[in-house]
Amino acid sequence: MIETVPIFPRIEATVAADATGTVAINGVMQSVVGADEQAVRGEILTLVTVTATDMGRPVRLNTRDRLGEQLLAVYPDGRVEALSDLDASAALVTSTPAVAQQASPAKPDPDRAQRSEGPTTRLTLNDFLQSRPAAVAGPAMMGWQGTVRRLTGGLVSVGPGEAELTHRSAIDRVQQSLRGPRTVVVINPKGGAHKTTATLLLAATFGTYRGGYTLAWDNNETRGTLGWRAQPARHSNTAVDLLRDLERFNDLRSARVGDLDNYVRSQGSTQFDVLASDEDAAASSTINGQAFTELHTALSRFYRVIVVDTGNNMRASNWEAALDAADQLVIVSTIREDTAASAAWLVDGLYERGHAEKVRNAVTVLASPSKVADAQLNRRLHGHFASLTRTVLDVPHDPALVEGGTLSYDALAPATREAWLQVTAAVADGL
Repeated sequence: MIETVPIFPRIEATVAADATGTVAINGVMQSVVGADEQAVRGEILTLVTVTATDMGRPVRLNTRDRLGEQLLAVYPDGRVEALSDLDASAALVTSTPAVAQQASPAKPDPDRAQRSEGPTTRLTLNDFLQSRPAAVAGPAMMGWQGTVRRLTGGLVSVGPGEAELTHRSAIDRVQQSLRGPRTVVVINPKGGAHKTTATLLLAATFGTYRGGYTLAWDNNETRGTLGWRAQPARHSNTAVDLLRDLERFNDLRSARVGDLDNYVRSQGSTQFDVLASDEDAAASSTINGQAFTELHTALSRFYRVIVVDTGNNMRASNWEAALDAADQLVIVSTIREDTAASAAWLVDGLYERGHAEKVRNAVTVLASPSKVADAQLNRRLHGHFASLTRTVLDVPHDPALVEGGTLSYDALAPATREAWLQVTAAVADGL
């Protein structure tokens, strides 16, 4: 195992009998305190796990305490393994099983001494690149810290505060690389549940911070309102028109992303596109499950993130096709009894239909329908959906969204944009 874990970064930790400790990462020392030695070990493990996560691989940890010295491997998921024949019985553990597992002593290796006398493992370019320290956080731009920096022309530069660090972390999560095109599906079978608004704001946030290749798609079987809420284009084409001409985009030799401009509606500085549902009141065309799958297959060649707005009929074949294609579900509800009951009924149905895993990984978004939400109902909804889905997040009421007209991301209050950034980061975590 020793040969499989790079020696960089160099991480050393000590645990003292007085419930204090230190962690040194490439010579940068940090003090650690806790209620007892076990708590100190937990704090050390947390710090080292963050480094392992940043590296995207296990890192070595050399620990010293009153029982002796241990050489350990710490993985990004918090798992710990012994890297030597030293007694690892006092290896770092915490009281939370999901964070770490106690390391077990390594079995004696009679060939270890012989191997250690030979040449050490050759380091590669990747080892060198992985040894780079994490980027230093830039100066504060927000809060009183940012104000001080601006008023003094940078002569007094204070580090970013907790709120700004949370903001930056959310941006990093939204910008993380994906393992191929990903599909986010926004659901609640009741009208007026905030689905279309959520779809637009998720797509706007992804587009703003990822730099494009994001699509908001209205998957109503007949007419939806996503196209009406979006910035207009020079054409009025919809998903029905794209489906009719889809063959030209299935030819990989000639298909071009620019040709999609005649079917989708660019949303300017927010850097996402909108694919509207049928808007012809006299038309009889519908998008069924097969049509959705064909469109989704083609569009996934051109977009990294597709956010799908769904209709109100969860028995429609195109609704079910979107559910099957979803990498991440977003369950939305306003803080109202009827809308929340619809969301709860939806979750019950998804469990009964075998989609329990997608529900458990879902993000629940609760939107305030007024300036002051019903606090008691909000607590009930948090308790209910927190037990069913991965996380529950609140978004505030915003006057810019009340009229239901064309959505302007720039017109939103800063608190609204920040709330949807946190929602989008939580969604990205599931992709």
